[in-house]
Amino acid sequence: MTDGAAAHSGLSFEPRTTGKPCALWCATTNAGKLQEFRIAGERFGNGRFSVEPLPGLAAIDAPEETGTTFEQNAILKAVSYSQHAAGYLFADDSGLEVTALGGDPGVYSARFAGPAASDEANNALVLEKLRRAADRTGQFVCVIALARDGKLVKTFRGEVRGEVAEAPRGPNGFGYDPLFFYPPFGCTFGEAALERKMEVSHRARALEAMFGYLAR
Repeated sequence: MTDGAAAHSGLSFEPRTTGKPCALWCATTNAGKLQEFRIAGERFGNGRFSVEPLPGLAAIDAPEETGTTFEQNAILKAVSYSQHAAGYLFADDSGLEVTALGGDPGVYSARFAGPAASDEANNALVLEKLRRAADRTGQFVCVIALARDGKLVKTFRGEVRGEVAEAPRGPNGFGYDPLFFYPPFGCTFGEAALERKMEVSHRARALEAMFGYLAR
């Protein structure tokens, strides 16, 4: 687990004189991600932070994700949305990198089968492209960017290695979770309980690093 360089220093939160957790805004409309963000906040935040979606997020024009890396896209989103937040805001960019596909779908994970593709369509396209592949290894990658007032504070990266299953398995999770077989569990992330997945997932590792930084 690694983290990027800080763009500026001076991180500080208001003192907790009332014992009330500080609001930490996030930029996502994905219910699955929001649930994982909140679990991470409870697990790694030591009661100091309340992870909340940015108010009015759906009405804000989304920045164009023109980056060629997860880091670049996470930064684009965090810097843009933080201009609308009263305090610190974080955004993530994440996806699946498959060895035999040269790292694809990568930053195009959410739209691998098209701009408005469903999870099922994206999964099906990955399986089609791997139909004759002997190597089915890959990794999930997540980069979290933390920003305030339109300026980047720091980035945090998490990864978890696994394999692409022969077919989707399990009703849990979202995205490529039903395809991602994690050998230590002996099952896909789609078959694993969310709490168990959050012990090892790419997003959990990036979030743990962010909350560790905020708690310093």
